[in-house]
Amino acid sequence: MSAVGALEAGERRRGRLLVAAAAVCWSGGGLMARLVDTDPWTTVFWRGIFCASFLAVVTAFRERAGTPRVLAAMGATGLGVAVCFAIGSTCFIMALARTAVANVLIIQSLSPFMAGLLGWAWMGERVAGRTWAAMSVALVGSAIMLSRYVHSTPAAGSLSGDLLAFTVALSFASAIVLLRQGRQVQMLPAAALAALLTAIFASLSARPATADARDLVLLAIFGAGQLGLGMILFTTGARRIPVAEASLIAVLESVLGPVWVWLLLSENPGLPSIVGGLIVLAALAGHTAVDLRLERRGAGAQAGLRNRSSTGTR
Repeated sequence: MSAVGALEAGERRRGRLLVAAAAVCWSGGGLMARLVDTDPWTTVFWRGIFCASFLAVVTAFRERAGTPRVLAAMGATGLGVAVCFAIGSTCFIMALARTAVANVLIIQSLSPFMAGLLGWAWMGERVAGRTWAAMSVALVGSAIMLSRYVHSTPAAGSLSGDLLAFTVALSFASAIVLLRQGRQVQMLPAAALAALLTAIFASLSARPATADARDLVLLAIFGAGQLGLGMILFTTGARRIPVAEASLIAVLESVLGPVWVWLLLSENPGLPSIVGGLIVLAALAGHTAVDLRLERRGAGAQAGLRNRSSTGTR
């Protein structure tokens, strides 16, 4: 493999790991929403405030005197990412208040397909056949996870919750395409702006004073850790890999989310969720294994060409 090829392969591997780490962070969202006692709008407000503050401090620490320049360089792409993340973050909390955690996270599994189609239509980025296959298997796993709710009586407002979850998936897919398109732009300020926008919007209906000390501690973890750290990892990793692949890896959030709720709050996800989750994990693992094998094969082919070239010149 050439030096450029090796660098690109290394970048892709780092991108996958960073996006997977972001998914692990984000997977705690359902658990945190269950633990806090504040109303949804107040949760969105404080989560946004803590996230924006955390990201602003990180940005200032990293850029120092160059912070104003980085903020100005966001441009339309950064603003678009901020709006997409703000809509997705707000709708995520609203959806959790109206339907089951599993429903929200599973509907988000549609995001890879949306991202793949948007990336193709917007950027002309073709999706590999193995990625379409992995996304299809992951969607089957998600459908199995959701099947436990088909014959149950839906809670009041569950349809609105599911529609909000669909909006989360679409917003997330759009943000991934923008991140990929503007890969040279520093997106951390855009993530901070997204959190600030959610707080401003939520302030119209929030009751910040109702949060007690316990809630504020949990909301600080919710905003800075679950959302803020996840955004840092994701905005850094998503620009290194194709949009459909980034969104596919992020489906890991849908698998882990119900697990944390089950382990800590005894909200049993049921056998369908476990089986479906294993199928999703198998799709992700299979896709990653194929990618790594193709990269190794490419490295071997390049090495063989170099050897033949060296032998021919002696």
